[in-house]
Amino acid sequence: MSKWILIGLFPIWVFGQQGVLEGKVVNEKGEALSFATVVIGDSQQRTQVEAADFEGHFKWEQQVQDAVFLEVSYVGYRTHKQVLTAVDYSKSLVVVLLQEGGELDELVIEHKAPLVKRKVDRLEFNVENSALTSLSGWEILGKTPGVTSQGGQLKIKGSPSIVVTINDKKVMLSGEELKNLLENTPGKDVKSIEVITNPPANYEASGSAVLNIVMTKNTMDGYRGVLYGKYEQSTYDKELFGLTQYYRRGKFSAMGSYYRGMGTYLREGFDVVHFVEQQTTWESDMVRKDKNRAQHSYTFNLEYDLDSLTNFTFGANGYISPLSEGVYKVPTLIYNAQGEVESRYTTQNDHHSATDYHNFFGQVDRKWGRGNRLIWTSYWTNNHKDNFQRVNTQLNFKDQAAAETTFESDNSSSVRLFSTQLDYSVKRSLWNWDSGVKYSAVTTSSNLDFYDDELGSWNFRADKSNLFTYNEHNFAAYTTAAYTWKKWSFKGGLRLEYTDFNGEVSVPKEQNKQHYLEWFPTFYAQYETENHHQFGFSYGKRISRPTYSWLNPAKSYYNLFSYFQGDVQLKAMIIHNINLTYTWNNWNVDVYYRKENLPAMEISFQDPQTNHLIYKFTNIKEGKMGGLDLGKNWELFSFLTWNAYTSIQYNENYFFGMDQQLYQNSRWIFYGRTSAEFRLDKATDWNLEIGYYYNSPAIQGTFTISKESSTYLVMNKKFFDKKIEASLLFNDIFKTEKSKVSTNYSNQNNYFLDYQDTQKVTFSIRYNFGNQTIKNKRKVEGTEEQGRI
Repeated sequence: MSKWILIGLFPIWVFGQQGVLEGKVVNEKGEALSFATVVIGDSQQRTQVEAADFEGHFKWEQQVQDAVFLEVSYVGYRTHKQVLTAVDYSKSLVVVLLQEGGELDELVIEHKAPLVKRKVDRLEFNVENSALTSLSGWEILGKTPGVTSQGGQLKIKGSPSIVVTINDKKVMLSGEELKNLLENTPGKDVKSIEVITNPPANYEASGSAVLNIVMTKNTMDGYRGVLYGKYEQSTYDKELFGLTQYYRRGKFSAMGSYYRGMGTYLREGFDVVHFVEQQTTWESDMVRKDKNRAQHSYTFNLEYDLDSLTNFTFGANGYISPLSEGVYKVPTLIYNAQGEVESRYTTQNDHHSATDYHNFFGQVDRKWGRGNRLIWTSYWTNNHKDNFQRVNTQLNFKDQAAAETTFESDNSSSVRLFSTQLDYSVKRSLWNWDSGVKYSAVTTSSNLDFYDDELGSWNFRADKSNLFTYNEHNFAAYTTAAYTWKKWSFKGGLRLEYTDFNGEVSVPKEQNKQHYLEWFPTFYAQYETENHHQFGFSYGKRISRPTYSWLNPAKSYYNLFSYFQGDVQLKAMIIHNINLTYTWNNWNVDVYYRKENLPAMEISFQDPQTNHLIYKFTNIKEGKMGGLDLGKNWELFSFLTWNAYTSIQYNENYFFGMDQQLYQNSRWIFYGRTSAEFRLDKATDWNLEIGYYYNSPAIQGTFTISKESSTYLVMNKKFFDKKIEASLLFNDIFKTEKSKVSTNYSNQNNYFLDYQDTQKVTFSIRYNFGNQTIKNKRKVEGTEEQGRI
């Protein structure tokens, strides 16, 4: 391991070379200003150039010996004028334009509606400085265009196979753990959400889509900090408080944050299973109440600029939940064909769990010449989980003596990941080229110990215990190129991944050992007319490898008659995505088609011989989805913005039942979301937003998921010279965010009702202290140092 650390952090030294004049135009926040007008000339000639690639880059092909003048203008910004010497035009420049009416000594940012921007390979949802920043990171994801939420599960284009990254670094957490982490992430720390339906070749090929969360960065010199507190009242209360600190001086910058959350989490369920053979119906009413008094999340980032071209970065982030505990008491009634209660049993589940997740990364970034760049990044991740439960069942079955049985399970699991990647890029005014190589190694283990009293005394059951180990090595190489020609933008890439893995289970003894090589092509084309109508096409091939816990075939019992089980023989899913897009004047249209070969998902089986209800991860035969997404923002008045997003899909899933017959589950699906934002007072950034979403019934494998809807209202305002920000949120106002998940084919007939305590009131307050202003001169110098290409 130590040799990989040395390799991953070893600096790359390369030497620069001179070239013609080129640069980039950005605003005060470092965002590119597309198609800014750039005028460059000397005493002999004058040239006008439009910034290329929608990224603000410009280039002057002429070689000159004397001083030249530079004039850059953009609608809504002050014109920048500068005289360049021979020393200046031998470098890549960054020109920062100030907004019209802005103060020279201070950056003034107005509260505005979220901005949806279509790029050639992704959709960028900019939430910074919008009303949504008063929500949590998880709530913002659910309101991102292209992302739908149903039953607490996020989907993109109808698929839950999403890879979530934070600042392009994969988060190695399960769905529930990731939700807890993002619920403890203030929305103010989120700059934008990138929805990448067809990720380019420099991304891992895993997952049908990538959801990248871009966190805010410090651009202010000096020291500043933020104190944050949140109180949430649903059925039970939850609290979150924390501190974020920033420091930046010259070549050195640091950021650190710590948040602690606590509270009681409730989830209500009602399970019904119809056994056709016995003509009985089993109904269970469950209220899950879990207390978690300490959820710790932290982030640390340290940057040092050795010079204007070389940057070192080291960082860490983590999530620690030392103890989550609860006791469920679940009564189950068994009805006969006449609707009479003939049997019953009561389950008491006493459990506790702990999670410990840490991720460390290091990066060396070296630039030279005309847009040449080399980046070496390495990261190390460790995720450890402990789950213990004691399940007591009191049985009162027809024609049987009353009985009582108890079992315990203690499951300890860990995932360790190391990855190192080298990326090389060349950027020119009309074309870019990127390539790289990557190696990653994953080791995971899960140890399940099972005890019960079925043999008359408390015994360790070796036949129900097991040890699962999994090792995976992945080698990848990619190349991608982008080219801009007049109003056309093209991008294409190819990624090659070789995967070697070995999964072993001790009881029953089973092994899955595979190695395979896959090619993943991507292609994008975008055309923009004179009136800024954008037309796009993209294609991407992807792979979705099973989550490590899905591969473990150990039976994890919910109660005596229901358990979850993975499958060590799970296969990777191959995905083909095709998208046609249109963007104009805040209209965003996306027509798409996706085909999935052997998708892996959770489905339910009921076994009439044992009366067991089994939730199992397995491969179904195939899935197909086609649809249309439509979104638009309207600035109706100076004080009112209306946002609307809708999605119409047709989804088909083909799966084999327990009878080995092939079944089809298909449905038209509609999703709609709308919101209105009112700017009540510009001086204090007093804003109010009200929103609503509706999701029609959907499908997932054998499951049919019922309709679901929700209404929310959020209000925020700043006080005391904008040093204090307060917000108030009412979520799921009418308590309609509930779902029914059912299976009904052949002899399978069961469903469960699910409610995750989403009706709540949240109050949060944020206090900003330290340096909160950006001095213009210093900001330009800092951006120029870090933004040179």
